[in-house]
Amino acid sequence: MSGIVPWRSDPIRPEPPAPLSITVDGVRVEGLQGQSLAGVLLAADRAAWRTTPAGRPRGVFCGIGVCFDCVATVNGESDVRLCTRRARDGDAVATQDDTGEDCS
Repeated sequence: MSGIVPWRSDPIRPEPPAPLSITVDGVRVEGLQGQSLAGVLLAADRAAWRTTPAGRPRGVFCGIGVCFDCVATVNGESDVRLCTRRARDGDAVATQDDTGEDCS
């Protein structure tokens, strides 16, 4: 949780955040309601979830939806910016490989 406004003293959200779980490439990852998908992944020590055409790993860069570094496939929809998408219990995230190589 953020050290700026602890949830117990936050007048907008006085209830404790409810846990949720998503899957990333089939692996279960725990998070909290209100987190972005990028926030859930960063809290789980995942810094990258996309590979550029040049083969470089990418994750969050701007964090506000301006760039496209944090895109992944969510629930079958490709090119979703994970920094702007709130996590929902049961979301299925698939990392994105933009190298054009067959990864199977």
